Amino acid sequence: MSCTLLSSPLQGFTDFKFRNAFKHYFGGIDTFYAPYIRLDGKLLIKSSYQRDLQPENNNTLEVIPQVMTNDVDEFLFVVKYVEGLGYKELNWNLGCPYPMVTKRGMGSGLISDAEKINSILDRVHSETDIIVSMKMRMGYENSEEILEVLPMLDTYPLKNIAIHARIGKQLYKGGVDLNAFQRCLDQSSHKIYYNGDITSVSVFREMQERFPMIDHWMIGRGLIADPFLPQMIKNNSTVYPNNRLDIFSEFHDTIFTAYDLALSGPTPIRMKMLGFWEYFSQSFSNPQKVYKKIKKAKDVAAYKAAVKEILHMERQLNRG
Repeated sequence: MSCTLLSSPLQGFTDFKFRNAFKHYFGGIDTFYAPYIRLDGKLLIKSSYQRDLQPENNNTLEVIPQVMTNDVDEFLFVVKYVEGLGYKELNWNLGCPYPMVTKRGMGSGLISDAEKINSILDRVHSETDIIVSMKMRMGYENSEEILEVLPMLDTYPLKNIAIHARIGKQLYKGGVDLNAFQRCLDQSSHKIYYNGDITSVSVFREMQERFPMIDHWMIGRGLIADPFLPQMIKNNSTVYPNNRLDIFSEFHDTIFTAYDLALSGPTPIRMKMLGFWEYFSQSFSNPQKVYKKIKKAKDVAAYKAAVKEILHMERQLNRG
């Protein structure tokens, strides 16, 4: 059964530097969602968001921009901006679970306010031609919240709704709630994409069996933890390439160089890569030991030495 794989937008991770390197070394992702644009009350697009969406930085990728807001004027401002860059679709983030966002009534903190969602969608659809898609959790406090909103969403020509099968206050803790996700499928006439905890080919196969009507699958943290996963899903294979560590090493060096050029000073690049290794380490034989080695590296030279040692140790284990 064919499937479409999408990269979930992860703030701080899946920008154009990562996306381009990912496509070059691994592949398997059909469409990348760019991390959200957030305006914070100022009708101004930050330069980092601008760089991320510039067509020349994404010329071999299919990319969909995303906005996170609870203000219709901000939404309309972003629509105009992305249309000016040639984008036809804008994804609306009602999924972000972090308290600094949800306490301000954005991300998954907005799902319980059906009236506000309706008023924003009404103006966007009546005043623009942009195609709107949505990225949602099933609620913030409980998974009933989305069920109150879905009938209203059915009145708009949304392209799709990607649903992460958790509630906001879980953050990423605990398991996904597949029964609650099924209730969303039963109560929406829109095309639904599945998101949440696709971490291996075997898990993906289980999800496919559970939800045979889903043909679009969004992978977030699992894609960073195991960059080979999307292509393995596409190939219906659980076998890694023989030169797995060589490919990963080249990918790592490519993004390291790109971020090192973009960031000022040794601390930002070290912290940036530490964030990535929180996920990368999960594909190694001893994740805790790997992450600890990276964490202990206090400068760039020590960091590079740690990465070299980690790859050497993993090669030795694989040979054994």
